Amino acid sequence: MYTEIKYLNLLSVRLEKFKQKGDYLWNFRCPICNDSQKHRNKARGFVFQVKGKLLYKCHNCQYSAPISRLFETLDPPLYKQYRLEKFQETHGDIHKKQKIDVKKIQTSSPSFHHKLPNVVAIDSLNKSHPAREYLLNRRLPTEALFYTEKFKEWTNSIRPGTFDDNKNDEPRIIIPFIDEEGNAFGYQGRSLSNTGLRYITILLQEDKPKIFGLDRVNPDETIYIVEGPFDSLLVNNAIAMAGADVSSSEILKGDVVFIYDNEPRNKQILDRISKCIHNGNKVVIWPKNIHQKDINDMFLEGISVQKIIEENTYSGMMAKLKFNDWKK
Repeated sequence: MYTEIKYLNLLSVRLEKFKQKGDYLWNFRCPICNDSQKHRNKARGFVFQVKGKLLYKCHNCQYSAPISRLFETLDPPLYKQYRLEKFQETHGDIHKKQKIDVKKIQTSSPSFHHKLPNVVAIDSLNKSHPAREYLLNRRLPTEALFYTEKFKEWTNSIRPGTFDDNKNDEPRIIIPFIDEEGNAFGYQGRSLSNTGLRYITILLQEDKPKIFGLDRVNPDETIYIVEGPFDSLLVNNAIAMAGADVSSSEILKGDVVFIYDNEPRNKQILDRISKCIHNGNKVVIWPKNIHQKDINDMFLEGISVQKIIEENTYSGMMAKLKFNDWKK
């Protein structure tokens, strides 16, 4: 049930009051009947295991169906991606002879919200709230993200003197940087506007690298290093450079793959990929038929991003050949 659990977690951004209650038990407000409109805290939809399969049932409207039907009803592009991955799984390309620990793919509740005081969890906002609506429209997981109405004022409250004044203050989505021990050492503030400075990075410990997701990765598996925190939420076992120029030798050991945006005309990206190849690192070279700029855009188009990444990871001479062709 690895794939079913994975896609249920991806769908969870659309499921109100989503919560995991056991190894194979999830609860949320029914998206079919919308549960009780009078009592917004009622959640009578359940996903549970029966004979090795995940089923959905609502104890309000009595709707019952396999979990795949829920994917198809609520998010057709996600369902299309699910069907492709199930086909590959059935034919043995992925998860072959792999023992899956369900605890590794369960949705975990963030344990760091108390480290960054006076911010609001995105999941607690109304779905029509601009911050949550933006993330839902981008089909991004929201459980690790927060919100503040006045970014400068809030930042000065936890790191006095960061901003000289609070003029032109604005609301921002808060993306916490958490280390391996679960301690918050910084954050990014993402503006809700696409004009002006979209991201502002604040480090609470200056000696820490600007890396998002250190608390989320398993060092014993392949670690994917992407450019932005939002993209990292859509790739297995990924961290984000968040503006930092890092190398695997500086930060991480083991099997590391670098993933840059699909911008073959961007000199900065070309220089970084060239440096990765020169240093002997693995890097993803996007195939010519992929036209979207970043991972989130690819995901929104229904592209099987993880599969594309795994099939287009190169190093050494092959990386040089693919890179030279890609940047033409």
